[in-house]
Amino acid sequence: MTGMRTVVGGTETPDIPPALFAMPPGMAIRYERPDPALADYTTGYHLYAASGPASIGMENWFLPGTANVRVTLDAGPIAVSIGRRIFNPMPQASLCGPSSHALHTLTNGGIMIGFGVSALGWSRFFAEGADRYADRIEPLDDVASPGFADRLVATLSAVEDEHGVKAALDRFLLAEIGPPSPDEALIRRIALLVVDDAPGGLAQAAREWDISPEALRRICRRHFGFLPKTLLIRSRFLRSLIPLIESRGEIDYSSIDPAYFSASHFLRDSHAVLGTTPRRFLHEQIDFLVASLRARAAVLGTATQALHRL
Repeated sequence: MTGMRTVVGGTETPDIPPALFAMPPGMAIRYERPDPALADYTTGYHLYAASGPASIGMENWFLPGTANVRVTLDAGPIAVSIGRRIFNPMPQASLCGPSSHALHTLTNGGIMIGFGVSALGWSRFFAEGADRYADRIEPLDDVASPGFADRLVATLSAVEDEHGVKAALDRFLLAEIGPPSPDEALIRRIALLVVDDAPGGLAQAAREWDISPEALRRICRRHFGFLPKTLLIRSRFLRSLIPLIESRGEIDYSSIDPAYFSASHFLRDSHAVLGTTPRRFLHEQIDFLVASLRARAAVLGTATQALHRL
């Protein structure tokens, strides 16, 4: 494994100030846009790196979202908790399935490179239903087509520095992407409604599209990993939580999503997604999360994967 010579935060996009990617010494974060031909299928590329004494036993949080494929290079053991499930150690090449709970990680230095997989991307890269891997982490070799994981590890191991990651992933994914799903048009419609949470929701949309509730649930589980209700709860909660995280100040429930009919309704979802209240969550080790949300929004247009638009 060659590994990378250097890792610094940032992106080649000239209109984004480098200070946005500023991290403590020894840490770096980087986001990149995929090739336009992949934009509907992968929600973006990411690179996280940490080195030095402070990187040992480092705790970080990730918000729930769509699936991710991740490869670690020269990394120490990584343990991930998703709700009550613990995955330890995380495989070098892994599939992080669609998630409805926040992810807590305990890392020990190294580099992690990955790409987000949209529901459309799931339909093009993976044969099995996304619901089988919801809120789970599995070896990529157990999920993807034969040789996919080995080819990806070899591709990323050959990259000399962070500037080559985007081109390497573009070439790899363009070569590996499968044929369109028969459900593609419906997946696109559902993805837009999940992000927007329009009045009437998916049930009304299903009637307008003249598909049965059973067919809607099947498509959601197969490509998104969850039933429609869970997808809408996740989007509604994240639309409310992210402004609270970014403010890092006094909790103001008056700014939560109008779909919530009370603060207690919002707090109930918070316990389901975070396992705690927003106030307590803001006192966790979320400096990395805050930096990630800001950097991702600047490069990819949305602060978190679950609200990414096709």
